[in-house]
Amino acid sequence: MGRRRKIEEVDGFLKLTIKVKHQVSGDEKDFIQTLNHSLSPQDLKFTIEDDLFCAYLAAFDPDSFRDILEDARRKTGITKVYEREGLSDPVSSLLEEILSIGSYGIRYGKRIYIGYADERKVSDRKEKESTRGIHYYTRDHQFSHDRNPIPKGRENTIVCGDSEDVLRSFPDNCIDLIVTSPPYNFGMEYDQTDDGVDWNAYLDKLFRVFTEGIRVLTYGGRFIVNVQPLFSDYIPLHHLISSFFMQQKMIWKGEILWEKNNYNCKYTSWGSWKSPSSPYLKYTWEFIEVFCKGDLKKTGRKEDIDITDEEFKSWVVAKWSIGPERRMKQYDHPAMFPEELVERCMKLFSYKGDIVLDPFSGAGTTATVATRLGRRYIGIDVSEEYCATARERIAKERKSGIQSNLI
Repeated sequence: MGRRRKIEEVDGFLKLTIKVKHQVSGDEKDFIQTLNHSLSPQDLKFTIEDDLFCAYLAAFDPDSFRDILEDARRKTGITKVYEREGLSDPVSSLLEEILSIGSYGIRYGKRIYIGYADERKVSDRKEKESTRGIHYYTRDHQFSHDRNPIPKGRENTIVCGDSEDVLRSFPDNCIDLIVTSPPYNFGMEYDQTDDGVDWNAYLDKLFRVFTEGIRVLTYGGRFIVNVQPLFSDYIPLHHLISSFFMQQKMIWKGEILWEKNNYNCKYTSWGSWKSPSSPYLKYTWEFIEVFCKGDLKKTGRKEDIDITDEEFKSWVVAKWSIGPERRMKQYDHPAMFPEELVERCMKLFSYKGDIVLDPFSGAGTTATVATRLGRRYIGIDVSEEYCATARERIAKERKSGIQSNLI
């Protein structure tokens, strides 16, 4: 390999090139394509331009990149190809060149090569690089960057069954986004399930379903849970759920307060009246907990972003005033979250074409909104009645979408 290094700034990237003497093979092109698939294109990407291997560099996490590089080598078998042909790996040479660059800043654990001088100076750079931006409770996670297809025949379906059992048939890393609202279980009759007695048993079951959900979620995927504290039993369920996800090495991205407009709290007769003896706190909101698997950043195509400027500016303020679902009687469901809430979650945390899962699908709100927004969906619920309702809602949504397109 002719190691003639050249560095120039191109369109907001540092471009590093290495010229090779051999003819570039199809195996090498497949390797570069596989490697780029796992990289954030706004940070780092590789290209082959005639006899040049090029790296376009803006930001770089050495440890994360090494893992991604090894995965790409393993998937494509490029190492054996180079050994068989007696060739050096150009990407390894480019990596050496990148690591030899001494001018960079640090942001969230990444080396920043473009625009870093605009930030304040960082002292003790080497020490801070090893700690800044790292979520201490996720350091030893074992999540893979590999992505797998969902089982054949499961795309855009409502599955009637136990979520834990159904998800066991799914491979790891096949779902982009999970949006769900588990049954509240504070005495409501939810189908025929006896789930209002033993909270330990309920939480154990809930966390087993969540464990399967985490497993099937892709690297960088988001897990969004709408949850209400169990006031009648004094259980801070949102805290228990957050603690569980953190123990599973999921990154806590944030919490959204869902303020229910004109919501009348039905526990007005509880607690002491006009006395410090035992006042009961009335809540008019619920919590939306957001977790990420492996990385806070999710990659996707720019053309698959469908959130507007105004929506983004409004929705990143983590207090959403949305009225409760008014059609619960129509769908015979005691605890539905509104479509607007799900729409905000999908547009803020996923791309068009992503696969969205709701393991407690109920009357199919998540799947219905996914259909409307151009996402693929999988809904799971134990109730045959709710599954039938969900399928009817989705069919109406599809028909409505077709009619809108015709108009």
